[in-house]
Amino acid sequence: MSYQASKEEHPIEIVNIASLEKAVKERMEAGAFGYIRGGAEDEWTMTENTHSFNKKQIVPRVLRGIDSADLSTKLWDIELKTPIIQAPSAAQGLAHENGEVDTAKGVAEVGSIFSISTYANTTIEDAAAAAPDAPQFFQLYMSKDDKFNEFILEKAVKAGAKAIILTVDSTLGGYREEDIINKFQFPLPMPNLAAYSAQTESGDGEGKGIAEIYAAAKQAIVPEDIQKIKELTSLPVFVKGIQSSEDAEVAIAAGADGIWVSNHGGRQLDGAPASFDLLPSIAEVVNKRVPIVFDSGIRRGEHVFKALASGADLVAIGRPVIYGLNLGGAEGVKSVFDHLNKELSITMQLAGTKTIEEVKNTKLVSF
Repeated sequence: MSYQASKEEHPIEIVNIASLEKAVKERMEAGAFGYIRGGAEDEWTMTENTHSFNKKQIVPRVLRGIDSADLSTKLWDIELKTPIIQAPSAAQGLAHENGEVDTAKGVAEVGSIFSISTYANTTIEDAAAAAPDAPQFFQLYMSKDDKFNEFILEKAVKAGAKAIILTVDSTLGGYREEDIINKFQFPLPMPNLAAYSAQTESGDGEGKGIAEIYAAAKQAIVPEDIQKIKELTSLPVFVKGIQSSEDAEVAIAAGADGIWVSNHGGRQLDGAPASFDLLPSIAEVVNKRVPIVFDSGIRRGEHVFKALASGADLVAIGRPVIYGLNLGGAEGVKSVFDHLNKELSITMQLAGTKTIEEVKNTKLVSF
């Protein structure tokens, strides 16, 4: 029996982002849901990613004459209607039959940035064509095969990618017990792999397990790889998976144009600190030399606010987008962004901040 994904196409009602997980679990095949939801080992880091936001508080400010919040911001010369962007996520065809095409459409509708993964269920070209006037990034999982890296990066450049996201914290898969229990295998082809393997007659990614997919990934990523990507593409490079100030410094020295603070949503190293707990020290070292994107654990508008106030320039969301995609397609993705934007707007006004720049200059407190 072939894999059956959602076909829903409509806005979704959201009380809070956390509630979406239960709704998706009730309607998605168990192995696919486990792959999307699950984290590494005991999932301590995954859980702590969200709980860590409670360690810092926002002091309400009043008498500031603020009757609305302006969520607009910029990344380089890219104008954005919100500081919330989409974090690259693999295999979105598990959530919806239109996969990354619908995600790209939904993200474009809200005036944000869509990022497509090497391991997408949609070609880079089709995702770009779905939202031709919207900015898109390409997330590279480096391969041991340099020819593959050149091939896939050339496709991204031709499709109009505005930046490359080099993921450095996923050189092998974290120990995800839910995938083991479910004996999860990717049930859908990965056409960006297929386009290259058609030349080498090595298969198309369909029916491969997690270990097999990651087996082709380059484990020994080094700082020099950043410059190689820049030379191949002439595009800015974000280094994604930075969790220490030392690594941020190394990446910038090697030519990184942006730092992406992330622990892969708790899917890699369990027992690592929450991403939010590490953000301030990384931001201090980066010292505004390059932009910082933050992800891992965002479930509320106040979380977005706190991340921006702690040094992030943009905040990315992963699982919530996939849940919205499953429940409502492109419109469901838009609904997720609309809800978080609504919560962020309320938080900004009650905190006495009108603009994203003012949010960034807010000092949080802890007791």
